[in-house]
Amino acid sequence: MVLRGAARRPPFDTAPWDDDPDWEWHSAAGDDPAALRALHDDAVAASDRALDAALAGPEGLATLSVREDRHGGGRFSVRWILVHLVEEYARHNGHADLLREALDGLVGE
Repeated sequence: MVLRGAARRPPFDTAPWDDDPDWEWHSAAGDDPAALRALHDDAVAASDRALDAALAGPEGLATLSVREDRHGGGRFSVRWILVHLVEEYARHNGHADLLREALDGLVGE
């Protein structure tokens, strides 16, 4: 969405955002785990294709996003997007470590 300006992908394109702004936090509670893994795998493959296309261009990691920052800060480079994703994954992995420690006292490596 940010990099290429594409529309939201299913199921986010038809989610009831106006009725439930936090839909993504509880919508999958009753979904089949295999279907969720397939949805995730499809999203990862689409992201890989978008990244490959951006990196194949003449600007490479300096390629700018189509969409701008919501706060008027300009467009994002592919490099910035990738660093941001690493930061997000690291933060959520840290959350998982905290949950694990709360369950049984063991800590991550």
